[in-house]
Amino acid sequence: MANNNSNGSKQNSNEELAKAAQASAKKSQNSKKEGKKGGLIAYLKGVRQEFKKVVWPTREELVTDTVVVFACVIFFALTFWLIDTGFLAALKGILGITLS
Repeated sequence: MANNNSNGSKQNSNEELAKAAQASAKKSQNSKKEGKKGGLIAYLKGVRQEFKKVVWPTREELVTDTVVVFACVIFFALTFWLIDTGFLAALKGILGITLS
């Protein structure tokens, strides 16, 4: 008896899941159709709304951030150049090769 009830409830839950999946598929198909109605104008309106939410940096923040970026680029360029030069010198010394 217990097995019959549990199997019955499993079947009901499986049927409910199947119905929910079908309903979800229909909703996604409908939303795809509705999304195409707005087209380019709806997209541009959305872009405009998002641009209104942007917090733009002040001139001082922009200058400071730019200086930091340039300083980091110069630092890493010099660091990699020194490492490369060191490896090249080590290879020349160990292998006795010359590069033109």
